Amino acid sequence: MNIRKRQVTDSWKLDETYIKVGGKDKYLYRAVDKQGNTIDFLLTKRRMKGSAQKFLNKAIGNNGKPRIINIDKSGANTAGIRTWNKRSLTSKKIKIRRVKYLNNIVEQDHRSIKRRIAITTGFKEFESAQRTLAGIEIVHIIRKGQILNLKTSMFKTFCSLAV
Repeated sequence: MNIRKRQVTDSWKLDETYIKVGGKDKYLYRAVDKQGNTIDFLLTKRRMKGSAQKFLNKAIGNNGKPRIINIDKSGANTAGIRTWNKRSLTSKKIKIRRVKYLNNIVEQDHRSIKRRIAITTGFKEFESAQRTLAGIEIVHIIRKGQILNLKTSMFKTFCSLAV
């Protein structure tokens, strides 16, 4: 999927939102760049430092290291970024910025995901939630025009990414 995705900027907005799975809260970590392009997403069972690190490793591995990440006051996200900076072999560290209004982009992006989930009756299994959310995110990425070479229809693009 990431090979065909348009390159993202080096200023990220990172946030998490809860999703009900089997009546319990699970956490959907999402990152967007300053233009609103989706960088990456990950559904985790817990909201803690390890989950934030896992998401950060996935996002950086797929999209490269950002210069700055804007977050809310989440301790898990702060700890995850600080741990990544400590383990990083490069001298340039990721700057952490906590400016509440700058996260409006990612909060609005959450809204479109939550709206789609609210229509359904919810999720019973974690794995089905992961698969469904991945499909919703892919459609969202296609709609935003992040996929290069959209000479084919949205459906064909979705099918090629889903395989």
